[in-house]
Amino acid sequence: MSDLLKDTRIVFMGTPEFAVASLDALVKAGARIVGVVTAPDKPAGRGMKMNESAVKKYAVEHGLHLLQPVKLKDPAFLEELRALQADLQIVVAFRMLPEVVWNMPPKGTVNLHGSLLPQYRGAAPINWAVINGEKVTGVTTFKLQQEIDTGHILLQDSFPIGEDDNAGDVHDYMKEVGARLLVKTVEGLAAGTIAEKPQDEVVSDLNGGNGAVANVDGGKAGAALRHAPKIFTETTKIDWNKTVYEVHNLIRGLSPYPGAYSYLQDKTLKIYRSKKEIAPPTIPPGTADTNGKTYLKFACPDGYIHVLDIQLEGKKRMTIEDFLRGYRF
Repeated sequence: MSDLLKDTRIVFMGTPEFAVASLDALVKAGARIVGVVTAPDKPAGRGMKMNESAVKKYAVEHGLHLLQPVKLKDPAFLEELRALQADLQIVVAFRMLPEVVWNMPPKGTVNLHGSLLPQYRGAAPINWAVINGEKVTGVTTFKLQQEIDTGHILLQDSFPIGEDDNAGDVHDYMKEVGARLLVKTVEGLAAGTIAEKPQDEVVSDLNGGNGAVANVDGGKAGAALRHAPKIFTETTKIDWNKTVYEVHNLIRGLSPYPGAYSYLQDKTLKIYRSKKEIAPPTIPPGTADTNGKTYLKFACPDGYIHVLDIQLEGKKRMTIEDFLRGYRF
């Protein structure tokens, strides 16, 4: 570890378990973490006990200076943040920052994003990459600017998405890949060896410099960039008129949370895992077929979706075999 990195004063901002991997990687690399900013404790569960973020738990265990502002523009928080005299701020899975915060340190604020920017800008890049059937995704470190996910790119790393990987699988692998990339980014910034690249140039490079937009999976020049907006309830409803591949990808992309759903005998059925059967269907799309013992499948125009891991309204999540043992059609 270079003295440059040890001398770089870093404030880390994050909340969930995904961010802990990055914070832990920085701590183990010897980075100088002068402060950690995370969400305030919130009541949760039936007993409404105060719930601490994963990042807070890690910070407390490792004796890191902790800040939990309710409002990021609060003068008292801003004063405390300035007092830390950070050279660099790092943001991983945190809320949107006001300019007065992200523009504070002299070396700027670096964000770790779960896609190969400029593809999949937005709140749910992992989900949408899987929903859209991407075979490759990755992580990007970039400098925060005014518009969301549009800042200059620092470094990127890619990895494959398996045919049956779900969003949870991609998330778990991505947090480790992202943590390594973040350490490499901080080392490069400390040494002054990273050249920032505007995202407009990346968009142009994807298409041989003609300025048109391409998809990360090699789509035709002129095709629109893919975005990753927040997942809403209407997004999670299965349309059985879609192809087997589209439905399978939706189920993968929404598992384990929030879960794709349909209906079984007028009750909501969440589906967390499925497999494809490409064959001419003998029943209308959306119709369920079962032998009552080992399989339950729904028809699509080009085949069937076998549901393997489900949760019926009012019941716990279970395998299809366990479900069929106790369910009567």
